[in-house]
Amino acid sequence: QVQLVESGGGLVQPGGSLRLSCAASGNIFRYGVMGWYRQAPGKQRELVASISSGGNTNYADSVKGRFTISRDKAKNTVYLQMNSLKPEDTAVYYCNDLLALGSWGQGTQVTVSS
Repeated sequence: QVQLVESGGGLVQPGGSLRLSCAASGNIFRYGVMGWYRQAPGKQRELVASISSGGNTNYADSVKGRFTISRDKAKNTVYLQMNSLKPEDTAVYYCNDLLALGSWGQGTQVTVSS
């Protein structure tokens, strides 16, 4: 059973950057699509970026040009490079398999504030 652990969140100023990591206990790149989600206070969880087993990526309009999703197959890890952060990016960030949608991890808190 795949376990996902998110890390890398923190407090940053607007315009700053963070790199989130999602470490998996199993092979997450053989099939399917891995994604980063976020949930802000009072809002539903939303998908912000995804990457397929073939390396194709997609982004929510709100993060295009600022976030980059990537993977390291050898490390079974998915990353989310977050640049030019805005206060509205403040949320708990989670990773998951878009096709399987297994159990959610604890997520990692990203707070963008001056």
